[in-house]
Amino acid sequence: MDLNTVVEIRDARQPAPWRPGDAWLGGGTFLFSEPQPHLRRLVDLSRTGWTPVELLADGSVEIAATCTVAQLSRFAKGLDVRAAPLFEQCCRAFLASFKIWNMATVGGNLCNALPAGPMISFTAALDGECLLLAQDGVRRRVRVADFVTGAGRNDLAEGELLRSVTLPARALACRTAFRQASLYGLGRSGALVIGTLDPVDGSLAVTVTAATVRPVRLWFPLPPTAEALREAIGDAVADDEWFDDIHGLPEWRRHMTFRFAEEIRRELEEVAR
Repeated sequence: MDLNTVVEIRDARQPAPWRPGDAWLGGGTFLFSEPQPHLRRLVDLSRTGWTPVELLADGSVEIAATCTVAQLSRFAKGLDVRAAPLFEQCCRAFLASFKIWNMATVGGNLCNALPAGPMISFTAALDGECLLLAQDGVRRRVRVADFVTGAGRNDLAEGELLRSVTLPARALACRTAFRQASLYGLGRSGALVIGTLDPVDGSLAVTVTAATVRPVRLWFPLPPTAEALREAIGDAVADDEWFDDIHGLPEWRRHMTFRFAEEIRRELEEVAR
């Protein structure tokens, strides 16, 4: 779609004061998908030269905001960690063509903050941490689970940039379990639940996305009972936080979340024995 209110595109490598009507341009798959009448200038990140995704010396993985889904998928094929299968599972959770795969970015998926965003599911489940850059150069770090605050809402201040997401080595060493449901064969995720089992201390984390307006990550020092898990999810998600749109009613999303969480609990409990 043409954005006929945009009058300028600025290279992000050339600093300039942020002004009303500015927006960061990554892959642009959302930006150009619908009218954006409030925009006047795009700040293009495509020439920043950031390494898309890399394994760091401490065993963590750093994903640049400009990393595409296709680049993340290719990287995971050569990654020798227990959580590696989760990379591809979440990449495949996109309702997207190969063209979108090669343009859509991890950062864009997080910043759009849509409940069905699979990069939100992926990075929140692996306890990812966002690096945010303010216009004055100040840096701050926020957990992905706290970065997305609601449907279409995030923790970015005006002009602030999501630079990267770091996945800790401890999380990458976890066993993972993945469940996803859609109303249609090629439909958007209506419920997506991921479990991670830490081999060091036996702790279990269960992350609920797509069914809720924000990611909900629950941590248990030891795998809980079925009743305790169900109670924890019920306490963590308020009645008005179950998402409601044409891709699924709140009651169905809630039901599928409880069902998947229990399946994951049993699957990872078997691994822990």
